[in-house]
Amino acid sequence: MLRSIHLKQWIMKLRYTIIICYLSIVITSITACAQKKVLPSPANYDFNAPEKFTMTESLQEISGIAFNNLKNDTIYAIQDEEGKLFYWQLGSRRISSAKFGKHGDYEDLAILNSVVFVLRSDGTLYSFPLSAKSASSINSKEWLNLLPKGEYEGLYADAKQNNLYVLCKKCVDDKSSKEVSGYVLKASNDSLTNAGQFAIDVKQIQALTQKKNVKFHPSALTFNLRTNEWFVLSASNKMLVITDESWKVKQIFDLDPTTFLQPEGIAFDSEDNLYISSEGDDLKNGNVLKFKFLNK
Repeated sequence: MLRSIHLKQWIMKLRYTIIICYLSIVITSITACAQKKVLPSPANYDFNAPEKFTMTESLQEISGIAFNNLKNDTIYAIQDEEGKLFYWQLGSRRISSAKFGKHGDYEDLAILNSVVFVLRSDGTLYSFPLSAKSASSINSKEWLNLLPKGEYEGLYADAKQNNLYVLCKKCVDDKSSKEVSGYVLKASNDSLTNAGQFAIDVKQIQALTQKKNVKFHPSALTFNLRTNEWFVLSASNKMLVITDESWKVKQIFDLDPTTFLQPEGIAFDSEDNLYISSEGDDLKNGNVLKFKFLNK
């Protein structure tokens, strides 16, 4: 009888302990959710609610993304080390590719009038017809010495003006770190010619961040046709900078590294949805994040 009483008491204590542990877990979870950081976002987008597309091993180091004529039925990409054009439907695990060059540090791509342009980090450009993607190996054209010496990561194609915009990451002309240089190339009759220069004033970024000695190193850029604004990414700064069409800095958004691991690609589609791609690391795969246009 005494043994039975002790057993019942032990069971009651065990139940009490289990209940306390359960409540502790629930309270901890609720507190964690309540303390979850809410990411500031550009107008009409929510950086807290992306649709995430995880990359396969071949695109672990995805470094640039683009659409053809803003059509989101197929996304095109490159990666840092292989001279290959990758293309697939978002959500599909079946990724096709075609080789256009040797191993190298390829940073971005753009599609202009059905011609693919790929930017290597030293400023060398490669071009080939988009229709050649079905071939296993592409005969690409190499464009040398169009840009000053430096390190480049950003490329954008303006279909209306037939221009390519190339943005420095680190260039010789930017030693003072007071501005980041960019160059405009005119595409015409299978040729590329210099058509101008632009710059982003780093002091304007410093003023908005209220930080001194900011060294801004862009990794990608695109243009928002709806708002006539430039969206400029920086993976090293974990930052999105928005400028007007004359490159005056308007807004800055700090990017949470848990969401944007290493953001190196950016593009809009015809529905004004925003896409940002990030390289992976030893623990996480590369990905493409889609932020739907909310039209608020």
